[in-house]
Amino acid sequence: MPPAPNPARPPLGRFAFLLAASFLGVGVTMPFLPPFLSGKGLGPEAVAQVLFAGSLIRFLVSPALGRLADRLGDGRRVMLPCALLAVLAVPLFLWAEGFLAVLAVQLLFAAAISPLGPIGEAMTLAATRRAGADYGPVRAAGSVAFILGALGAGVLAARAGYAAVPWLLAGCYAIAVLAAWMLPRPERGGRQPVPVGRGGLRGVFALHLLRRPGFGRLVLLSALIQGSHAAYYGFSSIHWARAGHSAETIGLLWGIGVAAEVLLFVLARPLLGRFSPCGLMVLAAGAGVVRWTALATTTAVPVLVPLQLLHALTFGVQYMGAMQWLSANPPPGEAMAAQALHAAIGTTGAQALCLLTAGWLYAHAGAGAFLAMAVLCALALPAALSWKAGARDAGR
Repeated sequence: MPPAPNPARPPLGRFAFLLAASFLGVGVTMPFLPPFLSGKGLGPEAVAQVLFAGSLIRFLVSPALGRLADRLGDGRRVMLPCALLAVLAVPLFLWAEGFLAVLAVQLLFAAAISPLGPIGEAMTLAATRRAGADYGPVRAAGSVAFILGALGAGVLAARAGYAAVPWLLAGCYAIAVLAAWMLPRPERGGRQPVPVGRGGLRGVFALHLLRRPGFGRLVLLSALIQGSHAAYYGFSSIHWARAGHSAETIGLLWGIGVAAEVLLFVLARPLLGRFSPCGLMVLAAGAGVVRWTALATTTAVPVLVPLQLLHALTFGVQYMGAMQWLSANPPPGEAMAAQALHAAIGTTGAQALCLLTAGWLYAHAGAGAFLAMAVLCALALPAALSWKAGARDAGR
């Protein structure tokens, strides 16, 4: 049952706008940054290394910034300067020549965008809890924006070339600056003290949270299932372009996948309300085995369309399971740190390692890289089945 509504209802529309602004840029980056980098003369392994470096820097920076946001008691004070830095950094891709120059820009850009998603999601989870509202429909705004970003970038790239992608990204993160600025200020006296925990790196990155019951298993499952998307995120656009599909078709395929995700989020309670986090993880892992195995065998659009619909299961169901568990088990005073740590290790870090491997596999085995992702989902199935975590159970 959802919590009782708070009389001082948070302005959920502003949080939906924040998620939309954060994921608008992601919708441009995921499908079209790899072909943009390829157009600058980087081969598959070099593209994978650049994307890996971006994931690695997000892995390192995001938990520390989430910890900082908890200590400040105001996520806006971290998100605003980071979004502004992203606006200034991303056009530098246009003038970067050679691997090292592109890598340097990627590191700056990735560090700037690293806290936007995790902190925004943590703040939105807290706001929906206070309002007694469902998180799924609010989060759907982010997925709708992802679709608009992917489709818009596909149309723009088809007409103006991939060189337009950095300018489009700068506009996306300018909207994120506005969205962060519009967020309500935290209520006075509403902030919980942040436990000091250990000093040094363990304290800065809130690594003590990994000892919380159930959290470590959640991170592992997220790492396997979300990490399995690495070949898709990094090389599906390049793979489909080599098969002769246009930028508009590629953008449409990405849009179809996220449209299914949006529908899932909007209908999350009636569709997924009876599932525990464990059940949701099993469903996502099983769908991943099917999706990545099939993606390795075909580039035919009539088959790719239903495969893209499975994104609602491989990404959306796993994501909702993770959010369900995190919402039911927030560490006192460290919700943003927990969200950032989960995103850093369970999503960004896992995808970084898988992406580096996928780059090597795609360079040497082509579509065989997608089969390796199916193996990760197969490994997630027994890990999920042995995880005792109900909707409001701390798990094991």
